[in-house]
Amino acid sequence: MTNRIRVLLADDHAVVRAGIRQFLEQADDIAVIAEADDGDMARSLITQHKPDVAVLDIQMPKATGIEVTRWVRANHPEVGVLVLTAYDDDPYVMAVLQAGANGYVLKTASPMSIVQAVRDVYEGKSALDPAITRRLMAHIASRTAGEVPIYEELTERELEVLTLAGKGYTNKAIGVQLGISDRTVQGHLAKTYHKLQASSRTEAVMKAVSTGLIPAEIAD
Repeated sequence: MTNRIRVLLADDHAVVRAGIRQFLEQADDIAVIAEADDGDMARSLITQHKPDVAVLDIQMPKATGIEVTRWVRANHPEVGVLVLTAYDDDPYVMAVLQAGANGYVLKTASPMSIVQAVRDVYEGKSALDPAITRRLMAHIASRTAGEVPIYEELTERELEVLTLAGKGYTNKAIGVQLGISDRTVQGHLAKTYHKLQASSRTEAVMKAVSTGLIPAEIAD
């Protein structure tokens, strides 16, 4: 158990939870340590167990996955959040990312893809369904078309850090690449989020790509 990724699973449908739990635990490196059937229970169990990754549905009684994500970011920032849902509408995607989720994967994804998304979130990477990534890019591009976004200029180091983050590197790996500490990497990312008016790693990367600050191919 100590070497496994500790996962909390929150979904208001017991059959769905059972199915997700089954294929997650077929992976040798993942253990589902608790289950919740509503948002309030999810918050309580996250506080109690402090999982590595919380896998949340969007539509749950008492508190939505978006509300739980926002609460996790404010109270347990070390917990990764992966939203696993049937909803692929742009407003849901944007709301989830703005709340600070690390990943957004559809329930129609393959079990292998969902398992990998849990691993990516645990490692500090962003995990987005490819179709959602493309639509999110188009959404941000259309929002900024014909206008120049007013963002504070990023320093050269901040651009380097954000580019590596966009390629999926963890904070530790970025630090190794650039010869700086994890804490320094986190500081650069925090300043980048503020300057780009982004609330998550993924949103910052998408905004930087859509405005030409970093290469588009890193989001592929």
